[in-house]
Amino acid sequence: MKQSSLDFFKKVYEVVAQIPEGRVTSYGAIARYLGMPRSSRMVGYAMNNSHNLDIPAHRVVNRNGLLTGKHHFPGSTLMQQLLENEGIQIKDDQVVGFKEVFWDPVCLTQ
Repeated sequence: MKQSSLDFFKKVYEVVAQIPEGRVTSYGAIARYLGMPRSSRMVGYAMNNSHNLDIPAHRVVNRNGLLTGKHHFPGSTLMQQLLENEGIQIKDDQVVGFKEVFWDPVCLTQ
């Protein structure tokens, strides 16, 4: 992997580490915060690469609140279980009340 990708992944992990418990954010919101709004997919790649890191990757969902990364977690429902343990409701692989629990990384700079 190229150094520039590793640097981007590191920045993604720094943002993800700050997502509060009981909140979620999206791949796109992280990409926009990092100044690369067209790099949502790269954020997803970073999340797929984060299995051995102590970051709350389960709190990153797609722009509609869907648990699109769930297949990267051990077992079939671990991502959902982790979110539900934090008080987030999930129905049909989607965050219920997504807008209410959405966390925008922009708040890091405010």
